[in-house]
Amino acid sequence: MPPILLNGETLTLEEVEGVARGEADVALDPAAREKVLASRRVIEAAVAAERKVYGVSTGFGSLSDVFIGADDQAALQINLLRSHALGIGEPIGVAETRATILLRANVLAKGFSGVRPELIDLLCDLLNRQVHPIIPERGSVGASGDLAPLAHLSLVLIGEGEARFRGQRIPGGEALRRAGLLPLTLQAKEGLALINGTCGMTGIGALGLLLAERLVRLADVAAAMTLEALKGSFVPFDDRLQAVRPHPGQAATARNLRALLQDSPINLSHKDCGKIQDSYTLRCIPQVHGGVRDTLAHVRGVLTRELNAATDNPLIFAESGDILSGGNFHGHPVGLALDFLAVALAGLCGFAERRIERLVNPQLSDLPAFLVEASGLNSGLMMAQIAAASLVPEAKILAAPATVHSIPTSGSKEDFVSMGWLAAVKCGRVAACLEQILALEFLAAAQGLDFLRPLLPGRGAAAAYACIRQHVPHLDRDRSLRPDLDRILALLRDGSLLSAADAVAGPLA
Repeated sequence: MPPILLNGETLTLEEVEGVARGEADVALDPAAREKVLASRRVIEAAVAAERKVYGVSTGFGSLSDVFIGADDQAALQINLLRSHALGIGEPIGVAETRATILLRANVLAKGFSGVRPELIDLLCDLLNRQVHPIIPERGSVGASGDLAPLAHLSLVLIGEGEARFRGQRIPGGEALRRAGLLPLTLQAKEGLALINGTCGMTGIGALGLLLAERLVRLADVAAAMTLEALKGSFVPFDDRLQAVRPHPGQAATARNLRALLQDSPINLSHKDCGKIQDSYTLRCIPQVHGGVRDTLAHVRGVLTRELNAATDNPLIFAESGDILSGGNFHGHPVGLALDFLAVALAGLCGFAERRIERLVNPQLSDLPAFLVEASGLNSGLMMAQIAAASLVPEAKILAAPATVHSIPTSGSKEDFVSMGWLAAVKCGRVAACLEQILALEFLAAAQGLDFLRPLLPGRGAAAAYACIRQHVPHLDRDRSLRPDLDRILALLRDGSLLSAADAVAGPLA
């Protein structure tokens, strides 16, 4: 496929994920190259005129009043990268690294940062030739953006730092050499332009959001299977109920459930059972899942805007020749959105765990204790609920907002920081908890449906159930469940289970 052209205007979340997975190459859009050159000419004129410009002819942060002469301005940029590359801990994943590189290149391609086009070209080359800088997971406060992570990324551009190339962790200069690339000699403003901004938190957050969007659809499928196994009512999904409380996510969830549960023999079997209402975890699926959907929609809007935002400082406006210092680098808009997302996903973790409890607890259903024949001799799926219960507090702890924990830095020049990077990293961890809990619910729901055979659930739920049973057999006596859980996780991750439901119920919202 042709490369994705970066211009700082049109990048999408889906393109970020494609590049992060290594499915597409990238290049600077030829139409954007002139904008980049125009902003670079402004910087070069400022250098020639010996103007005092932040980060070009001054120090950084609380050292911004220190003037740097023309002879030292290139060294200033290199010193900035070296001094700020003090991340902590293990590296972030390859996908997160690639998303960060991509967004840095896209922001610079917007043409407000004053860098040379060849710097953007080299960032694109890192992606296209699979050179992945080692970026530690901790060390950013999201103030002037993700300074430490982006400094580690940028060191590789000048032949320093570390990178992974073809699975091997090696010095950055050696990685460039093996990839057939030459290190860059930084010029005025370029080091600062590389590390100022929200590209790290936005890239990690984008991948977390896209995972969350898939998980909320899977949560609808899991809930439909559980509802059928527990012989729940379909009445709460009536479109008239949704119409009088018109939240978009609630309506979308109810539509999904109606599609998944269509033509259900199980439902017909208990149509006149006399039960009036189900528990909240069955009856309120549209409201809870729908609230999460509305949260995801808000976060998508924030991140979509941020993908193509100029988050450097200072920014160069070539038409007027103005160089303006501001605060577009500050991570608060992104951090708040990702904190919100983590809260929503943590709630969904608890909601799904309570459905697992109803499946395995004989006091809450008509199913065998812990979903196994000869319970007592067999413990069945007892540990499925316990495993889920262990993950829910973890998700809740991680959902505590990062953005309220500002700590002044840089001699109190940066006196209110966003902690947006932390919000992004822990949001991904909450999503990982949810993925595991949903896999456990699928495991339990499929086992519960086994006991209702020959009756089957609605068409979409039945397709998901059949997909699971193609890979995970019925539990008739105790066995290690970890391989079963891993098989279900694989079905969630490669899209097989969702595709099976979509093929019958139609694409879920």
